[in-house]
Amino acid sequence: MYSEVKELILSCELPGGELISEGEIAERCEVSRTPVREAFLRLSAEGWMRLYPKRGALIVPVGERESREVLEARLLVECHAVRGVVERPEALAALVDALRANLAAHQGAAGDEFTRIDTEFHQLIVDAGRNSLLEGFYTSLAERRRRMTAASVHRDPDVSARIRADHAGLLEAIADGDADRFDALLHAHLSGVHDVPDVVR
Repeated sequence: MYSEVKELILSCELPGGELISEGEIAERCEVSRTPVREAFLRLSAEGWMRLYPKRGALIVPVGERESREVLEARLLVECHAVRGVVERPEALAALVDALRANLAAHQGAAGDEFTRIDTEFHQLIVDAGRNSLLEGFYTSLAERRRRMTAASVHRDPDVSARIRADHAGLLEAIADGDADRFDALLHAHLSGVHDVPDVVR
């Protein structure tokens, strides 16, 4: 039950700021209240929701500070990875091929599949940087990254088209070996998609 409720939060089917009850989720998932209660307690301990006795559970929204910190961390890690990969022609060629395949898959995707492919695009870049510590750190942000993207897509349906267009530009900068252009494009991409202006590295 924990996984099911968490998935609803990450996909923004249960959006931040919404107050839900054990009964609602039990009915929705066709289970008793006991596993829902246990799931709520665990999700509360992890910071995904706040429990209010006799009122329900509040889905904790993604705050401005959290958004900004996640985006700043992403800028640092992704830009570092690109600066390393452009110095290795074989790795650069392999990354460009992988990103082209990802971009092709993104064209017909929607919903959770779209978010998954978006997450994969950026993960491919980080993995190509060949720094296992940074890869591990970046992977630890995966749930936050996914939820932020899902929230942006729910907020503005046109964001999906922007993400695809921005990814094409990021891919072109990588293919050209232009790390400075990638830095500038990634900054604009993350700030614009997530509506967080003036993200700094």
